[in-house]
Amino acid sequence: MVKITFMGAGSTVFAKNVLGDCMCVDSLKDCEIALYDIDPERLKESELMLQAINKNINNGRAKIKTYLGVEQRKDALRSADFVVNAIQVGGYDPCTIIDFEVPKKYGLRQTIGDTLGIGGIMRALRTIPVLDDFARDMEEVCPNAYFLNYTNPMSILTGYMLRYTPVKTVGLCHSVQAC
Repeated sequence: MVKITFMGAGSTVFAKNVLGDCMCVDSLKDCEIALYDIDPERLKESELMLQAINKNINNGRAKIKTYLGVEQRKDALRSADFVVNAIQVGGYDPCTIIDFEVPKKYGLRQTIGDTLGIGGIMRALRTIPVLDDFARDMEEVCPNAYFLNYTNPMSILTGYMLRYTPVKTVGLCHSVQAC
């Protein structure tokens, strides 16, 4: 049985899109899905959404479990084949807002502060220490897993994982299909 661990499962719409797609693929219908987040309310919302999808389009074949907080992170990762990363360190407010406001204060206008420019660099600097923790845990409990990075700035974070950790990493963007 394939195990998919979704880091940042509190991102309900994104988890629905990625994991809903997975449950539509014959080879993944019977997978184990580990939902991991640090926010209990958002984690519960995602669990309810994905259980409904599993029931309605997958006849309940996937096994879905939730894991809350750093204390349960290794359990969520244990024996994973794929680790989907969709975290946002610091949240939208204040961090993403600050990523736009600081450059603006100095006359640098950004259109996409989470993927490039000064805002992207600030976001990367917030996120890399967390990814480093993920990588250490993965080395210990799922050393053969693939880390599928959807978190922005995707190229900076994917490059970090490839260059500074032994984790097999691929950078992806779920929006490509709609562009």
